Amino acid sequence: MKRKIGLFIFKHTGWTVDENLPPNIKKCIIIAVPHTSNWDFWYMIIAFSIYQLKIRFTIKKEWLRFPFTTLLNYLGAIAIDRSPRLNGSRPSNVEAMTELFNNHEELRLVITPEGTRSNNNNWKTGFFHVAQNAQVPILLGYIDYKTKKAGIGKQITPTNFNDTMQEIVDFYKNITPKYPKKFSLHNLHNS
Repeated sequence: MKRKIGLFIFKHTGWTVDENLPPNIKKCIIIAVPHTSNWDFWYMIIAFSIYQLKIRFTIKKEWLRFPFTTLLNYLGAIAIDRSPRLNGSRPSNVEAMTELFNNHEELRLVITPEGTRSNNNNWKTGFFHVAQNAQVPILLGYIDYKTKKAGIGKQITPTNFNDTMQEIVDFYKNITPKYPKKFSLHNLHNS
């Protein structure tokens, strides 16, 4: 049903879904880029529903309360504690997400590394460390407003940090965000 609704929405808004979805991916990190508008989230959710891909995403635990709980759980939210770490009182976010992969047979975790809808040269690169620690591939999710296409564009296996980030930069430099002035790849591979 979600797939039919997604196809209907894309058809009537002129969007298409990228057909590059690798088969049989049970565990992966999907980075969702660019993230310059609230619409980006919805186009990505629609693309995943067309793929019939069950995805999960992390969200501040404070958001998982009434009246948002039901909708966010339905969409795949996983609550994480982002409060300050005091003397190792809780695992780091990288450790917590790596543990999620260790505890699930199937987990496709969507992360927005920009961390904000504003221009940000300093992406959160924890996704790279989680992928390396959990030994899972990184799928490059995207929303391209020029071509009106969304979905998964490429799968990469994390190697060393700089090479992996350069491969990511090379892919996303050809993607057009809704608000180009809010999107930056400048010096990303050197962060």
